[in-house]
Amino acid sequence: MSSKQWIAGINAVAAAVEHDAEHVREVLIEAGSKNPRLAEIEASARRRDIDVRRVAAQALDGVAGGLRHQGVVARYAAARTWGEHELAERVEAAAGRALLLVLDGVQDPHNLGACLRSAAAAGATAVVIPKDKAVQVNATVRKTSAGAADSVPVIAVTNLARALRELQKLGVWLYGLAGEAEDSFYSLDLRGNVAVVLGGESDGLRRLTRENCDKLVRIPMPGAGGSGVESLNVSVAAGVTLFEAVRQRGAG
Repeated sequence: MSSKQWIAGINAVAAAVEHDAEHVREVLIEAGSKNPRLAEIEASARRRDIDVRRVAAQALDGVAGGLRHQGVVARYAAARTWGEHELAERVEAAAGRALLLVLDGVQDPHNLGACLRSAAAAGATAVVIPKDKAVQVNATVRKTSAGAADSVPVIAVTNLARALRELQKLGVWLYGLAGEAEDSFYSLDLRGNVAVVLGGESDGLRRLTRENCDKLVRIPMPGAGGSGVESLNVSVAAGVTLFEAVRQRGAG
């Protein structure tokens, strides 16, 4: 992520102001807008001593970079970043109930943002992504995630296979999703330390990632045969698997 950037949209700006105010440098709000959500963001920003300016809509269009700004943008310094060493700390702090989402090479920022929304809603311990050959948390991801990028730790690792092996040493079971796998995801016990490992949009799980999973499983799709649908979108698969873990853990 660049050291400074603009984020746009009501949910993205509101989440940044609420969860990461120290990195919000200023908030620009459309002059003359009567939207009560914008008034709430302005009040929240001012309470946190963040500069707020009312500007013309054209000015917002210019800095939003093509994103739909809904009347508000914020100039944002680099977000909270999580180091690889913090992954072990997060797992240990979960006291035997860690729930991790590992994404192996997701390229579409909208997919990553949607995965982060599901992870945050499920109370995931962290989301793990590779630093190379995968989309990172950028402005589009932040907007698509509707604030989840600020509330769930996203840990980018240099070597994903090595990170998976380290997770195994910490007692985390790694379950990779593969369409050709024989066993159903619903046959798993997901109540302990668990990581759901999903592949990218085009190639799925890479060979080394597969080899480091404890088990490969599939999401049953009874209607797939006649519909021409061979696999689920990665963000849909993330939601399905994470919330099966939530169901088994009795969270409510």
